[in-house]
Order: sequence, then structure tokens, then C-alpha cells
Amino acid sequence: MPPIYLDNAATSFPKPPAVAEAVLRYMTEVGASINRGVYASAQETGMTALSLREGLCRLFHHSDPTCCILTGGNTVGLNMLLRGWLRPGDHCLVSSVEHNAVMRPLQALAARGAAFERIPCDSDGRLDISSIPSLLRPNTRLVLIAHASNVGGAVQDAAAVGKICKEYGVPFAMDAAQTAGHWPIDFDGWGLSALSVPGHKGLMGPSGIGALLLRPEFARELSPILAGGTGSASDLEVQPDYLPDKFESGTPNLPGIYGLSAAVDFLLSTGVETLRRHETALTARFLSGLRGIESIRLAGPWETENRVGVVSVDFRTMDNAEAAFRLEQDYGILTRCGLHCAPAAHKTLATFPQGTVRFSLGWYSTAAEVDAAVEAVSALARG
Repeated sequence: MPPIYLDNAATSFPKPPAVAEAVLRYMTEVGASINRGVYASAQETGMTALSLREGLCRLFHHSDPTCCILTGGNTVGLNMLLRGWLRPGDHCLVSSVEHNAVMRPLQALAARGAAFERIPCDSDGRLDISSIPSLLRPNTRLVLIAHASNVGGAVQDAAAVGKICKEYGVPFAMDAAQTAGHWPIDFDGWGLSALSVPGHKGLMGPSGIGALLLRPEFARELSPILAGGTGSASDLEVQPDYLPDKFESGTPNLPGIYGLSAAVDFLLSTGVETLRRHETALTARFLSGLRGIESIRLAGPWETENRVGVVSVDFRTMDNAEAAFRLEQDYGILTRCGLHCAPAAHKTLATFPQGTVRFSLGWYSTAAEVDAAVEAVSALARG
């Protein structure tokens, strides 16, 4: 029996066939760099990168492809954002369920004189939006939230947060690691200043590539954390100040660009809302099956409204690592156990330090796989 892959929150699998085909085509038929030549294959790489930027802007309702910066992944994008924006003396608000991709850069910046504060979340991981105005300070320079928790799956009300940030004149940024490709995102409508996304999760592209979408006025003030060759303005020894070159030094991940471009084309043709409905139906099926199982606790909300397909289970009668091992060895179900690089989220959800076993659904997950997972959890919980 083939394994049942339920670890899509870590990285999606399988990918649409066109993704691997595009990567292979670049590696075997194109091979040229970008912005470094005028021959046909070099021109093609440039057009593919432009097509990817345009596709990402359509997907996330952003109006300017030049402000779509291609990154080495979501962690890179979040570091570009935080390290390029916050200075000693600045204050930043984050949620209490952030991933270490946000918290570790913030802690490093705090050691150099910046400050941050956590917006509280309830026991399901939902943001207490009403508390935001009282937490804002005169020196608050950024509000950054995870759109959805990678532990509990709750989706935050980004539109409401954006409205408050606009009212108080504070830039609003979002980490969409668990929602990009899973959930509709409206960059312009929500008043975002920055949006960081990975290519390899819900977008179903390769690893090692992502994007940082910026509002033009925010991009003008954001400092690049890397400098180097861009293939443009080569007569100058200073970094170009125009986009996207200001933030894209060095040769990018071109196989990744080709693969992600194919993945975004797939998403646009299929429709994110179609993917969301599929995932929500499977999540409802999974949660319904778990409700009658004793000796487990769900970390996160039981309802499917404003929720992604991340289902974290705390086994009360055995170590969660043992449960994850048994799921693979006895039932062929692949999950992720532990703290998921998000200790703050587990503290909020009261699953620290033991963590959880996380099941995460994707476009290629099936009802039969969900039923098999429910049966396996039930069997393990019974002992």
C-alpha cells in the first residue's frame, strides 16, 4: 500500500505534473541565466520570471508586478522584511502564534534595540483584534501576523487587522505560509504593505523559492539586506534603487522560477476557491471523525469556518513522537510531530512542551485517506 502523505503544511506533495516538467525543461533545454544575456534562451528566462510575477499578483490581488520580489523562500522573505524595516528604537506587533521564521529574526533585532509585543490569541489561536489599538505605541513601525497558524489552523481576520492599521497609519504585513494557495488573499483590499509567501507549500511549486509582495511606498523605504550583481546598472558599484532589482541580487533559483510559474498557472486555472472548498470538505470530514475519539485533544478550533486543513492532535495516553512513529510504521500515514518550529503557538494552544501530531491536508488528499487517518488515530487512542 502506498504511503498516505498528510504533511502538506511542511511541503505539498505531490505537485501538479506541470511543475516537474517545467523544472526539467529548464534544466535540459534552457539553462540560461537571467538579465545576463540577450540571446533567445536568456530572454526566455526573463519572460518566465515576469510571467511568474504577474501570476502571483493576479493570485494575491496586487496591482504592480515590479513590486513582486522573488525570494529564496518564505523565511528569506520574512528576514528581508523584518531586517530591512525595523531599526533600534522601533516597535513591532506580532500574534502569539507566530512561527520561528518571524520570532527568531525579531529576537535578534530585539537584542540590537528593536522591541516587539505579542497580540494575544484565544485558546483556539484566534487573534484578539480588539486589543490591537491599546498595544500600538508612537514608535510602532509594523504589525506582522501569520495569516493562519501552522499548528492550530485558525485563519485570522486580515481585513479587520488591516482596517485598524490603516486607521492608525501603521504598515501591515502578513506571513501567508499556510494560506497562500489554500485561501483567497486580497493584498490591495486588506491594505497590506507586505506579503511573504513560500513556493513549496500551498502554491505547490518547488522548494527554495518564494515571493515578497510590497506596496510601492513601503518598498521605497525598505532597505535591502543583500547587495550584489543584478545584471542591471552594471556601470555602478551601488545597488540599484528600482524594483525588483533593489532586492534581487545574485543569480536566482531559475529551476524554481520555472516550476513555480507552472504551479501558479495551475492555481489560476483551477481557482483558489475550488482548492479551498476541497480542503474544507476534507477537514470537516476529519474533524467529524475525531470528535468521538477519547484520549486525544485537538489543538485549534473544531469548526471549519475560517480554518485551513491543519489538524493537530495531542495523544493523552502516549508520547506524540511514538504516535507519529506508529502512524507511519503500522498505517503508512506520514505526519509531523513536535513543536513545528512554533513554540509560541503551542504555548497559546496549551500543547507546550509536548507538542502535537500534525495532519495537514492538500489538493491531492482524498476522503479515503482522511478516513484511514481517523481509523488509525482511533486505534492508537484505544491502545
